[in-house]
Amino acid sequence: MSEPGVPNPEEDGGREEGGVELPCGERIERGDLDLGMREFGCACGETHAVVMDMHPLGRFFPEDVVDVLREAVEPSEKDEFDEFSTVHLMGAVREEFPEDVVAVDASANGDVGYAAAWVADFDARTLHEYAVELMVELMEHAVSHGTEASAQSEFEAQMAEFDAAAFVEEYRAERDWDADRVGPR
Repeated sequence: MSEPGVPNPEEDGGREEGGVELPCGERIERGDLDLGMREFGCACGETHAVVMDMHPLGRFFPEDVVDVLREAVEPSEKDEFDEFSTVHLMGAVREEFPEDVVAVDASANGDVGYAAAWVADFDARTLHEYAVELMVELMEHAVSHGTEASAQSEFEAQMAEFDAAAFVEEYRAERDWDADRVGPR
């Protein structure tokens, strides 16, 4: 049995050799997903977010936040990854939106250039916002288990003022990366 959110060739929507069934019902080939792709216009008429295993967490969060996440989140000993990564983030997103995100296992296909990818029923900006909201919830949960009441109060006060949508807009504008390059789009 696979870990939640981690691609499994028997559960990834691509039951036929190479094919992937998207959440919208359309089918694409694993090779249709390009390494630089962050989203694509689908035949269904919608734009779908694409994330690949090699995309850095910096696509979603500033490096100082990535450092905090890696320090705070310790992957399971059974996990093949030594530190919190995009794979873990997308596992959390997929767990939250199981019907809206399909995991693509391409680990047996050296021709495509990635081992794992995720395609969402929503666009890259929406995915970014969901990812930020999920990590805020994770941090809030971690702080709630801390022993310092002042840290909990301070974090809660900061989060009361935090606007995930505004953060995503500002971060994406600040990074100013487009879909043709590695970046937060």
